[in-house]
Amino acid sequence: MLDLVNRLHSTGIQVDIDLPQIAVIGSQSAGKSSLIESISGITLPRAAGTCTRCPTECRLSRSVDAWKCSVSLRIYEDGRFRTETFGDVITKKSNDRIRRAQWAILNPGIRTSRGSKYFLTEDEHKEEHGAAIELTFSNDFVSLQISGPDVADLSFCDLPGLIAGVGSTGNTGDIDLVKNLVSSYIKRPSSDFQNQGAQELAKMYDTDGKRTIGVLTKPDRIPPGEEHNWVSLIRNEKESLDNGWYCVKQPGSDQINKGMTWAQARKSEDEFFHSTPAWSELDLVYHKYMRTGNLVDRLSSILSDLISKRLPEIQEKIEKTIINSRGALNCLPTAPSTDPQNEIASLLHGFVRNLARHVDGVPEDGLLQDIRPAQEAFRRAVRDTAPRFQPFEKRHHRKRIGRAKFLSNEEGHDEFTSSDGKEPIYIDEVFARANRARTRELPGNYPFVVQETYVKSFVKEWHSPAHILCRSVYHTLGEHVQRLIQVHFGSFGQGQLEQHIKVLLQNHLNICMERAEERIDWLMKLENQPFSLNTHYLSDYKDKFLAHYRSAREKDRNPRLMTAIEEYEPSATAGPYFTTPLTGVAKVLSGLVELGYSSINAEALAKLIEPDRMEPALVIMADVRAYFQVAYKRFADNIPLAIDYELVYGAERDVLKVLNVGLGINSSDGHRICKELAQESPTVAGHREELSKRLERLHAAGQQLLQIGI
Repeated sequence: MLDLVNRLHSTGIQVDIDLPQIAVIGSQSAGKSSLIESISGITLPRAAGTCTRCPTECRLSRSVDAWKCSVSLRIYEDGRFRTETFGDVITKKSNDRIRRAQWAILNPGIRTSRGSKYFLTEDEHKEEHGAAIELTFSNDFVSLQISGPDVADLSFCDLPGLIAGVGSTGNTGDIDLVKNLVSSYIKRPSSDFQNQGAQELAKMYDTDGKRTIGVLTKPDRIPPGEEHNWVSLIRNEKESLDNGWYCVKQPGSDQINKGMTWAQARKSEDEFFHSTPAWSELDLVYHKYMRTGNLVDRLSSILSDLISKRLPEIQEKIEKTIINSRGALNCLPTAPSTDPQNEIASLLHGFVRNLARHVDGVPEDGLLQDIRPAQEAFRRAVRDTAPRFQPFEKRHHRKRIGRAKFLSNEEGHDEFTSSDGKEPIYIDEVFARANRARTRELPGNYPFVVQETYVKSFVKEWHSPAHILCRSVYHTLGEHVQRLIQVHFGSFGQGQLEQHIKVLLQNHLNICMERAEERIDWLMKLENQPFSLNTHYLSDYKDKFLAHYRSAREKDRNPRLMTAIEEYEPSATAGPYFTTPLTGVAKVLSGLVELGYSSINAEALAKLIEPDRMEPALVIMADVRAYFQVAYKRFADNIPLAIDYELVYGAERDVLKVLNVGLGINSSDGHRICKELAQESPTVAGHREELSKRLERLHAAGQQLLQIGI
């Protein structure tokens, strides 16, 4: 189990997934280094000030072979830890290799320029003379793989000692730097930690004391009479921890310097706890919490149990993280091509094809569907400019002409539903204008200029809705084009290509818009001169409007007769037993038949009404209104067609040439331009590299798990 987790650590997977680990923390000069030396057998750096300036990973394993230690540098680069072997295998426990390894970690600039071998041979003090070390502390760490017959199966990480003060020459920022470094390890749920002076920090991340093992060091330095304060911890009566408190005694520096071996140190430790009253008088149940050997056994047991418990969870976490990382990688834009010129050309062709498809029309929520409401609004706006003729004198301004049924059947709504807001034109006003326009005409004749004036008055109102439609189509088309640009080019490079194309196509659409507006103005000029070869419809509309106006006026002049005519219904049959007496219109028609006028119908009786002096005005009104129907329908078709041709189809017409010329990709400098446009965003590139390396770590860790059949 321990070997498996060590291999998982070697993959760097701890960056992504929380792995079981023991973190050793404590204050400076708390005896932490001595304890680790006792457990591992190797001598740690002992210089003035802080001894441990970077994390030191210790991987211990029992072996029948002689004691040996391999030293490596674990350097975090490009989103993962890189392992670099630091020198040959050590066979002597007293060695300055770890000090030199720390020196290499704390001087990344020198390491990069001269290589790690430099630190194995050069004199540290000669190099540092007159110059400060580059880093006071580092998150990169030294990794030790130690094996031997007297080595326990254990793995832990020794962290820099917590600093209480830095003195007058130190950097106060180092206090928080070390605290944050230690916190980054012990806040992980899978970290167990032992400490003395770091008790407050331990409580911050393990408030219930479930992950903490307390270790008391230097018991021989407790002032006489104060032993009970520490014994109460061993009994777990004060500052209770689930895994309890341990007490160890290590040899002093002077004893080690005099040649005391670690075996002799263990024997000295055993004699101390047997002979010192405060410890020897403790109940036997607490003796297992004293001595380095008991602490090591407990650490091994806790770590192995934690590893066994966490392995299924680790496997599940690895699988989920692989899936999530693949998904995130797939969501990133395609990596830059090695042939950006061809790739950009391909993107442009794809965009032009898609634009042409939208211009031709796509089902559901396409460009043409979005334009149609504006076209309908335009048609209604033009139709609403119809002159509102009233076949009544202005003095009868309260009177209104009824519905023209033929228009209702034709357009599906009341003729005046949407034009009620227009100022009405009364028959006497039309008649007066006609009389003012007469020059050398014979009596009863009026010049065409009267109709022409009314025609030009409503044609003038068509200018605004036509240009409103053009601008509306322009904005709708622009929005669709912008969306297509984003779809095709939004994920390419750093966005420069997308931005260039937006500018080029905006200018292209502006030119198309100008052409469409010129076409509208041209069509407006055509409509200023009344003209139509559609004589059939014009004549038909004139007859219908004249009958409509004349009927309304005759009904107003002789309502009784006109009502009788409207209500008259001729009999379907006649026979010898017809005895109903004839009345009203039927009686008049019967009398006319007796006089020989057998072909006269009821409507002809309206001619009995006195001739209307306003008849010429009625003809003019019918003439103008009929022409409006013919011209408005023509105009309501021609304007959308012109806009469609010049603006909508114009957006797609020659667009590939516009883009190629504007971008310059086919020029002599095209390759350089395309290469610059294809440059990927550093953020995206960094994210892709990070995800790729994470997947490498995850797959490597998964392979390690497969080796033990998990």
